[in-house]
Amino acid sequence: MSKVIVIGAGIGGMSAAARLAKAGHDVTIFESSDRTGGKCRTKWIGNYAFDTGPSLLTLPAVYRDLFLKTGKRIEHVLEIQPVDPAFEYNFADKTKLTFPNLSLKGICDSIESVLGKAAGDEWHNLMQRAEHMWDVSRTPFVESELKSIRSLIAKKGFLSDLRVIAPLLSLRKLTSQYTKNPYLSKIVDRYATYSGSDPRKVPAVLLTIAFVESSFGAWHIKGGIGQLAVALETRCRELGVKFELNSPVTSINHDSKIATGITVGNQTHKADFVVANADAEIVYNKLLSSDLNIVKSERKKLAGSTKSLAGFSLLLGLNNNKLSGPAPKMPHHSIYFPENYDAEFDNIFEKKIPVSEPTIYICVPNDPKMVKGENLEAWSILINAPRHEPGSGWDWNNNSSLYAAKIIAKLDELGLQVSERLEVMEYETPADLENSVGAPGGSIYGTSSNGARSAFMRAKNTSPLKNLFCVGGSAHPGGGLPLVGISAEIVAEAIGKASL
Repeated sequence: MSKVIVIGAGIGGMSAAARLAKAGHDVTIFESSDRTGGKCRTKWIGNYAFDTGPSLLTLPAVYRDLFLKTGKRIEHVLEIQPVDPAFEYNFADKTKLTFPNLSLKGICDSIESVLGKAAGDEWHNLMQRAEHMWDVSRTPFVESELKSIRSLIAKKGFLSDLRVIAPLLSLRKLTSQYTKNPYLSKIVDRYATYSGSDPRKVPAVLLTIAFVESSFGAWHIKGGIGQLAVALETRCRELGVKFELNSPVTSINHDSKIATGITVGNQTHKADFVVANADAEIVYNKLLSSDLNIVKSERKKLAGSTKSLAGFSLLLGLNNNKLSGPAPKMPHHSIYFPENYDAEFDNIFEKKIPVSEPTIYICVPNDPKMVKGENLEAWSILINAPRHEPGSGWDWNNNSSLYAAKIIAKLDELGLQVSERLEVMEYETPADLENSVGAPGGSIYGTSSNGARSAFMRAKNTSPLKNLFCVGGSAHPGGGLPLVGISAEIVAEAIGKASL
């Protein structure tokens, strides 16, 4: 079979490598850092373990399929548990909504108990629309390679599907057709941030995320979501995949039409196929020679896209033994909305400054495998943030410690008693993310989904340069563990067809 080189040992790269190795290909992964996993990592600091990337697993069927088709079932290597409640939403006026896991009826009942029957019915109607959108968009927009608008138009039933998807309607505008309730609107707006985007500009089809969450659930992996990366590395090695860590790729080699391999330092490695799990911006603007005309269209597309928002994260180890009374009881996932949610997106995308009153995402796994000791809690906190853009935007090398202190003060103000029991504190800025995992500007998802054409602005899985393929969050179908896993399946199938 063919020799395949994968650039980057992130979840997308390892998922593609496992599928390709199972199919009989000779696969080697070159990774610039000393570890695998990319953004998906569980990090230990003292007695506390933190998920520094994704804090939950959705659509677990994507990885159940991957592990089943490459050897053993996922249940044999990972302990996956439902997160219940899935989310707790807290608003500036102290209103609180709790969403149970895997139950649309339970969610609607919860909404009705707090906001009234009309609000519960409105959410139900929104989810009916979201389900319909998922049904018509899943195959052409998510599970298949998105090659062109023309290829979609040629599909049977395209016009009726188009009416359901409403590509010219923003998520915010679609929501307003179903509800005027400000609490429900903020919850729906949050789904735009799953792709690093602005709800006022992102296509309405992102409402499908809400349906996917309520229908397929929110899940935790015992020991941390980063255990998925550990399990994938193990599966790859069992299948014969070779790993070259501390091996940054400096160029993708080609003969102007076909990718022929890579260069690491002063060594050239030949390959029949190259799979790039690096950010598409790095692939096309740094790893490929600037005079390569065949990829001009991809470079132009990336240059014209809006980059996704970045993230400022805090890792807090809290010792409840320091309190004289009981600690606040925290769910696995809680979100604290500010009074003015629009200001967050104005600051990030227009003013390019940190958000003074941000939405605060808190993950507190009730997982004894993530602490060493009694009455300890490991909190992972994410704040949406502007990209690291010294000169043209915000420079995250300055005053970041002050911003971290401000967030902790806000947590105390919310009554969460963080300072009193704080034992460990680390923060990671967009600049740190850029340096650690090669995400330009710290953009979590590569390009955002802002705009009706955003799906076509992402890097194609099959590059214009023959035998080069793109996988991961900056490529189609997008960021997040499920989509990254799907992109790996798309790439593995494409290489299978190309190698026949």
